[in-house]
Amino acid sequence: MSQARWMLPEGMAETLAPSSWALEDLRRKLLDHYRVAGYALILTPLVEHLDSLLTGSAEDLEQQTFKLIDPESGRLLGLRADMTPQAARVAARHYAHQDIVKLCYLGTVLRATAPEPGQSRSPRQVGCEIFGEPGLGADIEAINLMLQSLALAGVSSVALDLGHVGVYRGVVQHLALSAADEGELFRMVQRKSGPDMRQWMSALGLEASVRQLLIDLLDLNGGLDVLDAAASRLAAAGDTVQQALAQLRAVCEAIQAQPSPPDIHVDLAELRGYRYKTGLVFAAFVADHGREIARGGRYDGVGAAFGEHRPATGFSADINELLRLGL
Repeated sequence: MSQARWMLPEGMAETLAPSSWALEDLRRKLLDHYRVAGYALILTPLVEHLDSLLTGSAEDLEQQTFKLIDPESGRLLGLRADMTPQAARVAARHYAHQDIVKLCYLGTVLRATAPEPGQSRSPRQVGCEIFGEPGLGADIEAINLMLQSLALAGVSSVALDLGHVGVYRGVVQHLALSAADEGELFRMVQRKSGPDMRQWMSALGLEASVRQLLIDLLDLNGGLDVLDAAASRLAAAGDTVQQALAQLRAVCEAIQAQPSPPDIHVDLAELRGYRYKTGLVFAAFVADHGREIARGGRYDGVGAAFGEHRPATGFSADINELLRLGL
């Protein structure tokens, strides 16, 4: 038999004992913890109709989704690249009678491309979602549950990164940009490219006060003192920005008040999930690991496409990665 016959596709992996037993132990530990916390476990299919998988918050996943034709119906199907949209569908379809719904899930997802060369395309996604609760208490609960999940996996020295998409939206709404220009600005903010932004602003002839707001947005990241500086430097951006900063401050204070709080880093130019996130965004990091190990945020209205418009927040992580980091 040729070597090519038993080699796995790029980005796919199999897990053998004893690592497979350790993975199963962690799976049980996490799901037991979520059950005690009041979350209902959902088991969703690997394959769904593509338009369902890519509805609402999942539109950004289209390039990551493997597609195939259903031989039974002729409809286009997709292999799930993220379980969060599935949780939103389940909440809208099966739990519409409940004001507040708390769901958890754990399963393999499949992605067409890896986030970076050499990374997995088939993570085992674990996560929790809260539907129907608009208050900051739900965001704080999601953050705490994420941190508890990392602790259960044995991951230590976690840093918490916090942002709020309302800050960026509040600044940009004053610019009256075309769709193309707003897209270019978004990419520069994501790259945190000050020189490119200055050149772009000069070419557009933006007023000096507006230019300063955008430059300040890039600079405002660091410890909690960033929030005080932002309240002053972004005052001209209006009430939307100030309300977002107040929410960030309240969440920071709640997390800091808990036993053994993580180091908190505030980044007002953090735009992960910007196209569908509606408020607070957060992520967990550890030293010497160049990307987040868990992430989440608020995405209100995600169930509207399924007939149930309500607030939502939650987090997810790759249990495979948590196991490696916790060993």
